[in-house]
Amino acid sequence: MATLDVRRDLAAGLEPFERIIAAVGELDPTESLEIIAPFEPEPLYAVMTDIGFTHETKARPDGAWHVTFRRPD
Repeated sequence: MATLDVRRDLAAGLEPFERIIAAVGELDPTESLEIIAPFEPEPLYAVMTDIGFTHETKARPDGAWHVTFRRPD
């Protein structure tokens, strides 16, 4: 699984969307991508669904959101 922590990007006022899409492009067909964000990245769900991914979301006690995107089997 590849992991991309976008909390610093967002804290600096940067949009991490291009980094996320670049990371998706580097995935092996069976590999998943975990995004770590300071909030639930709901707008990303539709984009990732459109390119063939499902997601599982977990809110952590520290306030971080961990979202794992996978291609269906």
